[in-house]
Amino acid sequence: MLDRIGKYRVIREIGKGATATVYLCKADDIEELVAVKLVDFGDKNRDQGKWSRRMRKLFLTEAAIAAKLNHPNIIRIFDAQVEEGRAYLVMEYIEGEALDHYCEFNKMLPLPRAVSIVFKCCMALDYAFKQGVVHRDIKPANILIGANDLVKVTDFGLALNVAKENDKDSTFIMGVGSPAYMSPEQVKGYPLNQKTDLYSLGVVLFHLLTGRLPFRAKHPAQLIYKIINADPPSASQLNPEVPEGMDRVIRKALEKDLYSRYKNGAEFAKDLSSVRFKLLDDSYVPPDTTRFTILRKMAFFTEFDDVEVWEVLRFSGWRQFAENAVMMREGDTDNRFGLIVSGQAQVSVGGRLLAELGIGDVVGEMGYLDPKHVSRSATVIATTQITFLEINPSALTLASEECLEHFRGQLISTIVQRLVRANAALAAQGEEVMLPTESGFCVAGVGLDLELAPDPPLRR
Repeated sequence: MLDRIGKYRVIREIGKGATATVYLCKADDIEELVAVKLVDFGDKNRDQGKWSRRMRKLFLTEAAIAAKLNHPNIIRIFDAQVEEGRAYLVMEYIEGEALDHYCEFNKMLPLPRAVSIVFKCCMALDYAFKQGVVHRDIKPANILIGANDLVKVTDFGLALNVAKENDKDSTFIMGVGSPAYMSPEQVKGYPLNQKTDLYSLGVVLFHLLTGRLPFRAKHPAQLIYKIINADPPSASQLNPEVPEGMDRVIRKALEKDLYSRYKNGAEFAKDLSSVRFKLLDDSYVPPDTTRFTILRKMAFFTEFDDVEVWEVLRFSGWRQFAENAVMMREGDTDNRFGLIVSGQAQVSVGGRLLAELGIGDVVGEMGYLDPKHVSRSATVIATTQITFLEINPSALTLASEECLEHFRGQLISTIVQRLVRANAALAAQGEEVMLPTESGFCVAGVGLDLELAPDPPLRR
């Protein structure tokens, strides 16, 4: 643990990234606490290497650009020093959390607060661009939230000074930024302007309102393809509390065509404010994590991401059935299905027992998988009190592509497993057949291999 950084006494470490560590510090001659961002350029033997030069470049960029920005929603820079093997930046200290803390579904902010935070970011980026600065790495981790929703945009280390010519601008580095928040022109390596920051801020807004990113993929190439070619899902479908008016704002922020996207932060902020005042400031109740925890432990949801489990809870119903209650009746026209969360049930066809189901078992999936024949083929009766996660296929169609894919995969897997068990049960009632062996002889019902005995020795 460091004791001092220059004239600043280290109190504790408050953050660590890939290229820098941030410490809470205090100068001997100043009462105000500060945050000191320490950048280590690496092994002294590599000081002249490519990585060291790039690190110095990013540090000096952040120091030079931040020094010219004076806005209530942009972090203030007090001092910058470059030493042998390292450098440090002294910034105002904001006691709070980075915005990514509020992007998880169970920690999402009330809609009015989320919109107000993005509004302030719009104004900060509008101001920065008027000073000739494009941030190029807008993401929740680079936005600090303090008391009373004080907003500070930070980390201008990747910023581009658009007042300079790109071919002469030593800070211009291709491909920088965080891929999930990059604009189409950024992933293509095209020249950038303020609209790339507004696109990234649109992704942040979507993330805050829905708890997930608009474009997700298992591989970087798939992600880049979606950013360039795919339309984002509707935020109001993923979160019913989001008004449809907000969908129009997000769509414009995430336009792939630069001419159709917001032209500046002030325009983005104006549309946000028009929707913001339509939102009700009712007391916010955080989501109950009890049901999430129950589903998270069920085998059916093993392949689901956390955000997809929250998504399931949003479009499903949580029903209770008393003992001996009929959950589904043979011949009824219905395609709802679900999972048993607690309790047991019996499945029968024509009054004869077919199967017994328990916790985690799927019920009624055939009606969803075969929509042309929605008539129930079996009756399901609760043999104990049951808690049932009920899903309406109409609501499921509004789910994200990833959630739908996981549902289909799990339901098909359920059908296959049941078919295997049914085949085994039918085979147990069937006739024995002659099974071939490697030697070519067959024995009914058993797996004996017969071999020819050797010829007896010839007598003379």
